[in-house]
Amino acid sequence: MLIIPTGSVLGAEIRDVNFSRPLNAETASSLKRALLEHLVLFVRNQNLSETDQVRFSRHFGDPQPHVRKQPVAGLKEIFVVSNVSENDKPIGALGNGELTFHSDLSYLPKPGSVSIVHAIAVPNHGGDTQWSNAYAAYDALPNELKNRVVGLRAVHRHAEEEQNPNKPVSHPIVRTHPETGRRAMYVSPQFTRTIEGINKNEGDMLLATLLEHVTRSEFVWTHKWAVGDLVVWDNRCTMHRREPFEATEKRILKRTQMFGDVPFLDL
Repeated sequence: MLIIPTGSVLGAEIRDVNFSRPLNAETASSLKRALLEHLVLFVRNQNLSETDQVRFSRHFGDPQPHVRKQPVAGLKEIFVVSNVSENDKPIGALGNGELTFHSDLSYLPKPGSVSIVHAIAVPNHGGDTQWSNAYAAYDALPNELKNRVVGLRAVHRHAEEEQNPNKPVSHPIVRTHPETGRRAMYVSPQFTRTIEGINKNEGDMLLATLLEHVTRSEFVWTHKWAVGDLVVWDNRCTMHRREPFEATEKRILKRTQMFGDVPFLDL
């Protein structure tokens, strides 16, 4: 198995491995170390069944059913991301529009930790995914701004109210990664709404500054999907967004989701 860094701010390609087969302990351990180092891993030309994907996902945690209702029946751990309809019914969720930067499921008390996606069909144009390195974004904050935001918390909410828990959820603006011990920004344009403990005008201005910072191009790497791609990413230290694509194009991705602990900041 080869691990080849992208040369960008994050990401590595995995080569010479077939994830449709069970992994030995050494390979699995190398993959987990690579994810912690590179934040996003991708491997081309993988032909996986849903069972294969769930088995592979268990090397990164305990895959759980997505909180959204699944339109079609399948393995409960598999969530279909798609704009395709069959018999006038969608086979998946999230359509074809832009999805702005976010960390998966940050509107929950225990958000997503690791996400894994297998590409079944991809559009000819558009639909690329970008990831932002939240470690690098934190490290690049001016010291004055670091001192201002460390210890502050922000409220995260989904735009679709039915997706939210009854009680609003807040997380540290800067969080500590539970495995690496590194600090990362944890705010996103899609889900972060307000900053707790300061007046709204000041909070809105501060949040706008942070969101502009964490999505700067120097922190971002783009992946252009191909059929058979398997991509693994760490939501605890990255955000991602999806570029839009034409509704006439088909995009089908199968996703497994691991959940983490309550985000914290180790002072």
